[in-house]
Amino acid sequence: MKINWGTAIVLVFIGFISFILYFVVRMNTEKKYEHDLVTEDYYKKELAFQNEIDAEKNSKNLENNILIHTTIEGLVISFPKDKNPSDISGMVSLYRPSNKKLDFEIPISLSSSKMIIKDENIIEGRWNIIINWEYNDTSYLFKKSFTY
Repeated sequence: MKINWGTAIVLVFIGFISFILYFVVRMNTEKKYEHDLVTEDYYKKELAFQNEIDAEKNSKNLENNILIHTTIEGLVISFPKDKNPSDISGMVSLYRPSNKKLDFEIPISLSSSKMIIKDENIIEGRWNIIINWEYNDTSYLFKKSFTY
């Protein structure tokens, strides 16, 4: 059977379209290729954005802000020493941009000015940390990206 150039071009187009469709179907059906919004409640969070701006401004006006560093034990979060640790409340959120399943939150409960997140809870890579805390009815917000 002899194939002319017109038939060859049609066969190449059909092959190329089949190749593209195979990957489109695969990306939409397999669970490991799920692509979600950054957060589940994106629009609800957007409405409370002014509160975040105010809390972040409060945090930047502190004389001593939160410090984060890594040790052998894990991630150490140091709160300002001029604040009474037992009066600090809030939430620490660790967000992994590359994998939503690794995200977690820890409530703040302090006996000293330092909080340690154990090494086994954090794997190597890039993380975003958001510390939303309150002291004497004043909200503070600390955000930072770091590589563990």
